Amino acid sequence: MITLLMPLIISALVFVDAEIMDYPSFVDGPKSWRIPSSSDYNFRESYGVKPILVNGMFVCGFHCSYDGDNCLFAISIFSTSYDGHIRSSPQVVWSANRGYPVQSQAQLQLPHDGQFTLTDAYNFPVWHADNVDTSSSRLKLSAEGNLMLLNKASDMDWQSFDYPTDSLVLGQSLWPFQALTVTVSLPNSSRVSYEFAVNYSVGYFTASMVSYGESTASMDPYYVSPILSDADLEFQKGKFGNFSVSASAKFIQLGSDGHLKAYEWKDSKWEGTDLLPIDPCSYPFACGNYSVCLKEGCSCPVDASENGTTYFKPINYTKPDLGCYAVSPISCESFIHQSFLELQGYYFHPVKKHLISETKTLKECKALCLINCSCEAFMDTEGSCYFLSGGLSIAKNYSSGYGTYNDNSVFIKVQSSPISQSPNKNVSSPKYTSVIVSSTLGAIFGVFLICAFIILGFRKGFQEVEEDYLDNMLMLGMPTRFSYEELKNVTKNFSKKIGEGGFGSVFHGTLPSGSEVAVKHLVGFGAVNKSFVAEVQTIGSIHHFNLVSLVGFCAEKFNRLLVYKYMANGSLDRWIFNKNQESALRWHIRKKIIIDIAKGLAYLHEGCNQKIIHLDIKPQNILLDENFNARISDFGLSKLIGRDQSRVVTAMRGTPGYIAPEWLSSVITEKADVYSFGIVVLEILCGRRNVDKSQQEEDMHLLRLFRRKQEEGQLLDLVDQCRDDMQSNATEVVEMMKVAAWCLQNEYARRPSMSAVVKLFEDSNDVVRKLNEDFLNGLTWEIVGSFASQVSPFILSGPR
Repeated sequence: MITLLMPLIISALVFVDAEIMDYPSFVDGPKSWRIPSSSDYNFRESYGVKPILVNGMFVCGFHCSYDGDNCLFAISIFSTSYDGHIRSSPQVVWSANRGYPVQSQAQLQLPHDGQFTLTDAYNFPVWHADNVDTSSSRLKLSAEGNLMLLNKASDMDWQSFDYPTDSLVLGQSLWPFQALTVTVSLPNSSRVSYEFAVNYSVGYFTASMVSYGESTASMDPYYVSPILSDADLEFQKGKFGNFSVSASAKFIQLGSDGHLKAYEWKDSKWEGTDLLPIDPCSYPFACGNYSVCLKEGCSCPVDASENGTTYFKPINYTKPDLGCYAVSPISCESFIHQSFLELQGYYFHPVKKHLISETKTLKECKALCLINCSCEAFMDTEGSCYFLSGGLSIAKNYSSGYGTYNDNSVFIKVQSSPISQSPNKNVSSPKYTSVIVSSTLGAIFGVFLICAFIILGFRKGFQEVEEDYLDNMLMLGMPTRFSYEELKNVTKNFSKKIGEGGFGSVFHGTLPSGSEVAVKHLVGFGAVNKSFVAEVQTIGSIHHFNLVSLVGFCAEKFNRLLVYKYMANGSLDRWIFNKNQESALRWHIRKKIIIDIAKGLAYLHEGCNQKIIHLDIKPQNILLDENFNARISDFGLSKLIGRDQSRVVTAMRGTPGYIAPEWLSSVITEKADVYSFGIVVLEILCGRRNVDKSQQEEDMHLLRLFRRKQEEGQLLDLVDQCRDDMQSNATEVVEMMKVAAWCLQNEYARRPSMSAVVKLFEDSNDVVRKLNEDFLNGLTWEIVGSFASQVSPFILSGPR
């Protein structure tokens, strides 16, 4: 969050005294201010702060990172020496657009007769002053750090003191229905907000924590200080309510750790003193992820069994509150070798706590957590099984508190090696030496027999584990499990084939309820089984209009079948590569399909508990229903990663022609899907395949052709000729090509997120206005047009 970012942004900010003196404390409208480009030398010289108003210890203006990004319209406080020289970096105490930073070219406008507004680089409103008289025409910063809007009669219409963020300055009050808040991201990528507020009904200041989204993190409100009069609501010199505050404290701030501190200038820095008498272990992640909070400090979970295995180590031995890391990270693909580390007499903060059942036994809780990849730990309390996913915050139970948890234990999922060895065993002893020699001699004489038993046993064991895995998935609300005989009847003995892919054939069927389905019969072993489990696990637990619906599955002996909702118009490639003018898609349908795909990918990347990277986006995997609504299908190569992971290392997978350049390093992010999406968009708009061997050699690769036409300014030549309305809407088609070009950047960091693409497409204004032309002119094409079409199929992880 931006609150966490700002200390880094401003930690080295500095002003020249003469520059400060040049800025006024008020300004009359009409007036506007624009954030300079990062290439602007004067702005870079000011180290990321562009002042607008200055008064006493306070400066109001744009506070940005060094490269001109993540800018806040904010008020900061700085310390001065007795002779007026500045001796500290500004510390943000109020911001208008906290949580919604803007970039270069954003604009702040103070009209002579209108609304005081901050807009982003695309002229989209980000913030405006609420309940303001349209006659407001003066902006003033007081010596107390209060930003005010005054009307023509010099009456105040609006003030920043009425809208506190995370701080109070001297002379500012915290009134009922106001709160100091700070929102932070937890290790599970969910968010919680710490809050310090006034509960006037009981006459107390309260400290609490509320959760956002799917997080269920909680902290009961603490009544931390009584309020005896309205005077207690004001932060005065040496006093705030019933708190003991240093007389030299200049501001009070609620930190990202949930602690409220009074800050004073001491030893050449701002130093805070905690005001809240709250047990530190009451705060989730007070000791970081995978660390245990104790009265005496933080430590990593320890295995108390006779094996004494070390599963967790501190991230930094000198800073135990930073948390711990797993020596062997949990692998969703190796759940067979997972077990549980039991911590007796502990509890975990309920961050993303899911109640599975009120009647589960301890054994059943373990089984369910093992098969659920997102489950990192569980706690069994009074017959209720709670799962924890996405980060672990543990605390010790004490008899003086947390009464209902005293007899409980936390079970943390840990990854064990398939062949683990106790560290207490002495493998060099004669006993173990003889065992090794005997085993070696036996292996020499019976190697083939042993290998056969191992293979058969492993296959049988894996099948049993997979059976248990799929059975337990049904208990977690997953799709229906069909028998093979049932699906034979549904498809009339697989008589109507409607498609065929690399892993098998697809058949039309009708369920007893009358619903039409498509049944994919997978053929093969190894990669097929892996693809099957990935498909069920991924799409079986999520639901979105632009993702194909998995109705059910069948896993019986060696048969693996997937049952989907039937899509009447088949896959996208049938429609966009068809040269028949009568069946060619109209422009508005193509545009709708592109937006549908973007929405589906945005949901996979940002709307699920875990980030899902599809890794095989292509027209063949886009299905169309009877109304040409597009739905993404085939998740057999998809990858699930935690929200705290920005990238993942994996073997190359996908389809030649749609693979992003970064696959050469095997380190990928969700931007690999963005690249594939860009290629699909071009194919839809141009009505041809990315690699078309029927074309002349110089036009065979669409991306190379696109690059050449873009340089020549002849992108209109690429628009599909099969529909007249494609030509009549050629301008809009070309603008969408530019969006595709944005998605096809060689450097994945320069590609947009899919949510940004959706916002572009759905905006009521023209796409061209929303695109930053300066950025588009800087598109890099070094690898685009060559890499994606030259990767050979044999280096991929699975056939397609």
